[in-house]
Amino acid sequence: MRLMLRSKLDREKIPANDLWKRALRESIRTVEHLDRHLKLSYEERKQISDIIERHPMRITHHYLSLIKKNDPSDPVRKMIVPSAEEFNLLGQYDTSGELSNTKMPGLQHKYAQTALILTTNRCATYCRYCFRKRLIGLETDEILRRFNDAVRYIEKHNEITNVLISGGDPMVLPTDIIERFLQKLSAIDHLNFIRIGTKITVALPDRILQDKRLQALLRYYTSRRKRIIVVTHINHPHEISPKTVAAVKALERASIAVSNQTVLLKGVNDTPEVLAALQKELLKVSIQPYYVFQCRPVKRVKHNFQLSLRRGLEVVDRAKRMLDGPSKRFRYVMSHRTGKIEILGIREDYMYFRYHQAKDPHNLGKFFRRRIVDKAGWLDEMG
Repeated sequence: MRLMLRSKLDREKIPANDLWKRALRESIRTVEHLDRHLKLSYEERKQISDIIERHPMRITHHYLSLIKKNDPSDPVRKMIVPSAEEFNLLGQYDTSGELSNTKMPGLQHKYAQTALILTTNRCATYCRYCFRKRLIGLETDEILRRFNDAVRYIEKHNEITNVLISGGDPMVLPTDIIERFLQKLSAIDHLNFIRIGTKITVALPDRILQDKRLQALLRYYTSRRKRIIVVTHINHPHEISPKTVAAVKALERASIAVSNQTVLLKGVNDTPEVLAALQKELLKVSIQPYYVFQCRPVKRVKHNFQLSLRRGLEVVDRAKRMLDGPSKRFRYVMSHRTGKIEILGIREDYMYFRYHQAKDPHNLGKFFRRRIVDKAGWLDEMG
């Protein structure tokens, strides 16, 4: 009784807007803590312990609650719990040439119209398929250190019409810092809109639900200063909990447009039925399907999560046949070092592609083809 009372008093000392910070601090980061919830075997404990020495683990209690504990092949579990598959070193860490597009620590400029700001190396939960596995949760020189320098760069480049604030997950940052970002960026005349990439709606929806100041801040900037779009990362219908729905509704009330990027993942959403169900659920809760990404060939990710391009296109095509107009607007794309490439279809022995975005402006909109290699999961592996 005394412990319960003390816990209640501790919670009462925390301002309502900051309760989510406690949930973040109490997230699961050790094998011992995880074992109390999932009852791991000795072999699993040893494997996970070895893995998280190289790539840290963090799982919020909310996200963990979405796992069906008696199902070893549960799709949410596969996305967030480390496994022995991460010992496989097939692939590379920077598959999309991010380092070559870095103008200063934390600022990338690959496409003329878009600047990408990496604001943090932290997330509420560390996804095991993360394409920035090289930096998430680790000490790195790729994170923004001097925000004013990034602002000056963007101010000098009038071709930049939008900024994507990413990381890590920028929504794990204090609201004061988010406000500073929005204040500085919204003052740049040639920016049309600001995007915030986040998985917080799934991993820690209380971040949005409890922080009324954040809601008011987003409402103010998107209605009076600069259009704000929140880009969520939802891969499976099981991630869409009642709290996630409530968080999206809170964003909607703040006049924030919400779109979604999905990664096509083996063992998670690699059937037409699951992928189609996901798009339907997204629209049902006012999230616009945006992209379905081919999983990048990242080291410690490729072997466990990547489908072949042939299989991926088959899943996407069959899923679209199950969908109506609004739910089938998403594009199946690959974030290649040369650009964002739309994967269009197959004819005879060739797969056809189109540059949706391109590092070299001359390639923008260009159609091209590659001879099919059945097991190829990336453009560079095709004939």
